[in-house]
Amino acid sequence: MTHNQELIETIIADHVHQELHTIQDFLRWTYSTFNRSDIYYGHGYHDAWDEALQLVLTTLDLPIDFPQTYYTAQLTRSEKEVLLRLIIQRLEKRIPIAYLIHQAWFCGLNFYVDERVIVPRSPISALIQEGFAPLLAQAPKRILDMCTGSGCIAIACAERFPEAEVDAVDLSSDALDVAQINIERHAMLERVYPIQSDLFNALAPIQYDLIVTNPPYVDEEDLADMPQEFHYEPEMALGSGVDGLAITKKILFAAPDYLTEQGILVCEVGNSMVHLIEQYPAVPFNWVELKNGGVGVFALTKAQLIQYRHLFQ
Repeated sequence: MTHNQELIETIIADHVHQELHTIQDFLRWTYSTFNRSDIYYGHGYHDAWDEALQLVLTTLDLPIDFPQTYYTAQLTRSEKEVLLRLIIQRLEKRIPIAYLIHQAWFCGLNFYVDERVIVPRSPISALIQEGFAPLLAQAPKRILDMCTGSGCIAIACAERFPEAEVDAVDLSSDALDVAQINIERHAMLERVYPIQSDLFNALAPIQYDLIVTNPPYVDEEDLADMPQEFHYEPEMALGSGVDGLAITKKILFAAPDYLTEQGILVCEVGNSMVHLIEQYPAVPFNWVELKNGGVGVFALTKAQLIQYRHLFQ
């Protein structure tokens, strides 16, 4: 029996639902229970308290900034049962919180998510909130979000640049169905356009001021070592060959044809930045310092992409 299974047995044996009565009770108990477990925090929440707060309040249809004055409010039996069922699923199956509550936050915006897309957590969020300064000389009018998944980057960009139109591209029709839900949720039907395409293959020959992409970039070794939580996400959205760069290289090769003269490419490669630097020492990748502490995001201009294009063939 695993440690998490022992916790579940204790929950059942102790008749926890009879002992917990208020929001505060559930927050404290869930926090303690998660701290005792070996679940992994890596899908938008940093620790047991963040996960407990998100799970309990969202399940009760309460906002995250719900006044603490009301934490003493008592829960109904059915509310307790739903909460305990989700907490047990988190422990037993190690399903990420976002998939249990079908919600995730990105750039201060709330997105619908399920197992058709990866959970939004890209450090590119810091760049979006800063308007990509100082990378962009002026606000972009046309933006391409390549490998859009849930549409979170595309929608956040549209929110940050209210005059821009954004194409949200993905190979997966399932992912685009989720993106469509979020486009409608954020009233972006007139500004964010989902497009099914294998990278640039089905795109019209237009040029963008900004191409931003969070492609699959996990290398073979890291993919095999990932905690169980990550295996609920679509593998095609995570892995990208032995070095994690198979898709990134295709993007680097094709991107300059779709950029305006002053356009830039912003791309996330995470830990695979090590492979990128090793394989292309001559390329002046501009590794962006991110305020949220993430790593592995670079920027290249159109001129730079053209200059080093032959290396990416």
